[in-house]
Amino acid sequence: MLLMRSRLLAEFLGTFGLIFAGTGAIIINQVSGGAITHVGIALTFGLVVLAMIYTFGEISGAHLNPAVTLGFVFAGRFPSTNALPYILAQLAGAFSASLTLRALFPASKILGETLPAGSSAQSFILEFVLTFFLMLVVLNVSTGAKEKGITAGIVVGSVIALEAMFAGPICGASMNPARSFAPAIVSGNLNHLWVYLIAPTLGALAAAPVCKILRGEQQNLLPSIPTCS
Repeated sequence: MLLMRSRLLAEFLGTFGLIFAGTGAIIINQVSGGAITHVGIALTFGLVVLAMIYTFGEISGAHLNPAVTLGFVFAGRFPSTNALPYILAQLAGAFSASLTLRALFPASKILGETLPAGSSAQSFILEFVLTFFLMLVVLNVSTGAKEKGITAGIVVGSVIALEAMFAGPICGASMNPARSFAPAIVSGNLNHLWVYLIAPTLGALAAAPVCKILRGEQQNLLPSIPTCS
């Protein structure tokens, strides 16, 4: 029980840090007249994920993302009974960050929310593909549901920064339902939110069987879930 509490606290704090820094960069870029720039925002997301992985990876695995947690479950790397507590902790962290940013920047209308620049279908496909490759990378640099080695944080953070760099201007490059859900709810702007809840989740789930095929694993694609390492 104590170990699980530590893991949930790590997921709460890690997701708080991700949303506070990432969406905070978007808000500050707006209020400062573009001082951070799009490249700076993309790097902020990548760097904060890198930092959170090194800080909390050994405790909870630093999922920081409901889609990643579900992807680990579907890949047989994480106990399904722990998925809901992890997701709730992530959402709590995301909401706490968005509420803090609302208090700091009350004039911000969207609080760094992800919104499509084009059609919803275009952003849906982009979010699916972006999250698919993110999850594929995460699964291949992790042991169980935890990142392995000194380079894991660098690899995952780099992928997030890369995808945010080229796709952010079109779809927002969320890849994380919690990252989109909290700013949308706190700002009261629910337009297109379904895109950023469904597409990343489907993309992460799709990566699990593909990873098994690539690694030559013969397990059932809906395996019994082992205990988290």
